[in-house]
Amino acid sequence: MEDRLMISLVVHPQKSQLLTPISPSLPTPMPLLSESIPPLPMTPPDIDEPTQSAISTAALATAIHVISTERIALTHLERLYQTDQVAQRGFVEAVNRIAKAILNGGKLVVSGVGKSGKIGGKLVATMNSFGIQSAFLHPTEALHGDLGLIGPSDILLLITFSGRTSELLSLIRHLSSDTPMIALTSHTHPSTCPLLANRTNGVLLPAPIHEPEKVSFGVSAPTTSTTVALALGDALAIAVARRLHTLPGRGPAEVFHGYHPGGAIGQSVAEAGPKRMADLATMVDNVPVARPRTNLDLRALDVMLEAVRSPGGWVRVSTNKMMAPRQIQKLRDMDRPVSGLADIVIEKGDWISILARSTVEEARDWI
Repeated sequence: MEDRLMISLVVHPQKSQLLTPISPSLPTPMPLLSESIPPLPMTPPDIDEPTQSAISTAALATAIHVISTERIALTHLERLYQTDQVAQRGFVEAVNRIAKAILNGGKLVVSGVGKSGKIGGKLVATMNSFGIQSAFLHPTEALHGDLGLIGPSDILLLITFSGRTSELLSLIRHLSSDTPMIALTSHTHPSTCPLLANRTNGVLLPAPIHEPEKVSFGVSAPTTSTTVALALGDALAIAVARRLHTLPGRGPAEVFHGYHPGGAIGQSVAEAGPKRMADLATMVDNVPVARPRTNLDLRALDVMLEAVRSPGGWVRVSTNKMMAPRQIQKLRDMDRPVSGLADIVIEKGDWISILARSTVEEARDWI
C-alpha cells in the first residue's frame, strides 16, 4: 500500500498540493479513509473452542478420579477396622449398645448438620427398614423444643467429620450424662474428640479419610468423608440387624422384606419367595473362619468381627467347630479366649447338613 501512494504522489503532484484548501469557504474534499484502509469484518474472528470429544474426555477423567479416590478411602477404612483395636472395640460396643437400647424399648436418635445430617437421615431410613426404631434430631431444632424426642432408654449417634461441630457441642450440654452416646467422626481415638470429652459412656466410631478433600479435588466439599461415613453407617445398620433378628424365619432379610413391601424390591420378594434351602440356610463353604488378629489365642472379639462379615452370622472357630449367630451375640467379654467357650461351640457331629437344592418342604419333612 505504501508503494502505491508513493507512485500517486509522483504522477499527480498538483493534486497533492490541493489537499490544503485555498479558502475556508471552499474546502477541498479529503480522500475517504476507506480508500486507503481495507474493510474490517463485521464480527470478530471465531475463538477456538474445545471439541465435544475433549469435553467428554475431561468429564470422564474427573469421574474416574473421584471414584478411584473414594475407593481408596473405603479401602483405608476397611484396613483400619481390620487392624486397629480402638476402631474394632468401638464398633462392637456401638452394636451392643444400640441393640441393648432397642431391646429395652428405646430407639436410636441420630443427629448431625449439613452433609453429615443428610448421611444421618439415610442411616435412620436404613435402620427403620430393618425394624430398628430410629429418628433424626436436628441439633438446632433440639434446642427449641425437640429435645423431648430423646427418651430415657434411647441412645444418641452424632455424625460429624470434625468432631467439634458447634451445634452438636451445644446439644450435648443439655443432655444427661447418663445418655449413652456414639460419635461417628474422623478422630481415631476418643481422647482427641471434643464431643466425647468428659463422657465416660461415649463410644467412638472412627471414620477418617486418607487425605483431605482439598488435596484430592481442589475443594473442601464433603465427598470422600461422606462416602466413608455412609459406608460405616451401612455396616452399623446391618450388624445391629443381625444382632437383633436371630429367630428362624425372622432374620434381617425377612424383617427387611416385611417392612419393604413396595417397589421393585417388594415385588421381587413376592414373586420369588424362598423355594429352596439355599434361599434360607447358610452354605457351609460360605461360613468364614475366625483367625486371631494378634499373636494371642483366638478371642471372642475375633469371632465377633468375623460374624459381622459373615453372610448369615455363622463363624467357624476351627475346621470342625462352629458358632451360631445367637451364641455369638451373647458374648460380652471380648478378651475371653475361644478355648473357654466350649459350651457354646457346635461340633461338626452336631451339624445338620441339607443339600442346597432341597426344597423347603423336603427339608421340613426330613428334619
